[in-house]
Amino acid sequence: MFSQDDESTGVVMGVVFGVIALVISLIIGLGIYQKNKTAKAAKAGTAVVAVAGTATGAGAGAAAGTGAAAAGLAAGASAMADDKSNAAMKAAAQAAADAASVTVEGGVVKFFFASGKAELAKDGAAALKDVIAGVKAGKKAVISGYVDNTGEPEKNKQVAKERAMAVRDLLKIAGVAEESILLQKPQDIQAGVGAAARRVEVTLQ
Repeated sequence: MFSQDDESTGVVMGVVFGVIALVISLIIGLGIYQKNKTAKAAKAGTAVVAVAGTATGAGAGAAAGTGAAAAGLAAGASAMADDKSNAAMKAAAQAAADAASVTVEGGVVKFFFASGKAELAKDGAAALKDVIAGVKAGKKAVISGYVDNTGEPEKNKQVAKERAMAVRDLLKIAGVAEESILLQKPQDIQAGVGAAARRVEVTLQ
């Protein structure tokens, strides 16, 4: 049988072991709680990083898309500018080809005219200096008008006549007597296509 002292000692030991067990349980519980808290924080951080990464990716994608759109617009604008520039150059070239001009080739003075027009080139008088000198030497100035093969034949005949008379008037202004000027209609006034066909030729005879 145990004595009263033995019973007291047992009670004390039981209390001690109970306290120790309680402390151990608290320590384990705190450890588990801390571990769970850390895990949740890690998950939350991962989610934040993932969201941030998604947002960054979306931003990068949007930036790339915006950049591509801007590049496309710039390319389109450049192409339109090129088209306009080419159109302007073609128009300028066409206008230059269609403008009135004059040349001297092998003693033949050739006046070229804009389509449907009878206005002379500004330097026409200077181009006629050799013809004028030849008339003064006793020759005659022979004027022949040509047209291109576009438009109505009757209108072409009329404009060819007007062009020839414009050259005749220029000779008269330069001092050439009308009796020294001969208007000679060619057998075929159609001389092809384009500005080269729309001309009046002046020769000496």
